[in-house]
Amino acid sequence: MGIIGSIISLAIVGLIIGGLGRLIVPGRNRIGLLSTLGVGVTGAVVGALIGGLLGLGLFSIVFELAISAGLVYLVTGRGGRGRHLVSRRSS
Repeated sequence: MGIIGSIISLAIVGLIIGGLGRLIVPGRNRIGLLSTLGVGVTGAVVGALIGGLLGLGLFSIVFELAISAGLVYLVTGRGGRGRHLVSRRSS
């Protein structure tokens, strides 16, 4: 397939896993496309490694989605440490 095909495949899988991770976390998730891609790629790679080590095969998708959802939770600032959006009203 080549290196370009592998990168494109990883990006597509990352967007799918990241998008599903955003759907798992309740509420509005204010992260952009690149953050979704990063969360998805990280969740897919780490989840696949853990699933592979445990010999789960196709069921490693559960770990991929769980890691992706956890990263969405942390990136959106709900984990206690991170950016919090504060609205300011002018008087």
